[in-house]
Amino acid sequence: MSVFLYKSFSPPVFLLTGFPGLEKHHAWISIPIFSMYLVAIAGNSTILLLIKTDQALHEPMYYFLSMLAMTDLGLSITTLPTMLSVLWFSHRVISFNACLGQMYFIHTLSIAESGILLAMAFDRLVAIRNPLRYTTILTNKTIIKIGVGVAFRAAFLVLPGSLLLRRLQYGKVSVLSYSFCLHQDVLKEVHSDKRTNSIFGLLVMLFSTGVDSLLLVLSYFMILRTVIASKQERLRALNTCISYICAVLTFYIPMIGLSMIHHYGKNAPPIVHILMANVYLLVPPLMNPTVYSVKTKQIRTRIVKLFQKGKS
Repeated sequence: MSVFLYKSFSPPVFLLTGFPGLEKHHAWISIPIFSMYLVAIAGNSTILLLIKTDQALHEPMYYFLSMLAMTDLGLSITTLPTMLSVLWFSHRVISFNACLGQMYFIHTLSIAESGILLAMAFDRLVAIRNPLRYTTILTNKTIIKIGVGVAFRAAFLVLPGSLLLRRLQYGKVSVLSYSFCLHQDVLKEVHSDKRTNSIFGLLVMLFSTGVDSLLLVLSYFMILRTVIASKQERLRALNTCISYICAVLTFYIPMIGLSMIHHYGKNAPPIVHILMANVYLLVPPLMNPTVYSVKTKQIRTRIVKLFQKGKS
């Protein structure tokens, strides 16, 4: 038998993929990618530092923003090692357990980010519909419960899928499509029946980002219905949410694009799949701190003061 299977022999080995056909240029390609990682890590770390040290930012909106920054920071740290090992050192080998571990954290953090974005939508809904009760509804205890709930939901939704992958059969060596491990990419290397995993993966997406996106749209529909006095007031209310809307778009658009490519772009060049996957994992952690630093006056003012203090 030409194909060695995981169940009968030692665990399989996966080979990560950089940019096919551009291997000679990996060093140059790594420059903008590494720069994006640096900006994302520095930006999200700065947001966390400001919120932790500035008492004026100890409000529900900024607590949720700190959760978003921690999630984005986790995504960057999770994918950075394998990405750079492929681009800098052409080291493509990753063990089965390491691949499953990375895959688990990537999907857990992605689902957690979806939940945090929904929590931030609820925060804006309460702030606009019940401004006088804002701090009594969103107490520190309530925010902690929401954060813990979001984290546990993500962790427990992804865990069964990772365990189910261990039951399947793989070739001795499998070539993945990206420089990091994603569930759908690992699943295509399976040599046994994978229908249970495919159905479970679909259910996870429906009951996480699917439900979150519907509730998110409903929240903003309720916000628009609340602000009915005049067009000017509606625009003023929406202006307070512009940073959040940008965060939602930078999360959902790449995710939908990657999903569409996987389902309907089977004949598309591999580079298209690779670019979409990199956009999905790199753009949200990069853009969220940038958008909030530019569009949120309190954050922008404190960043300017931080830099002025550093220079002095």
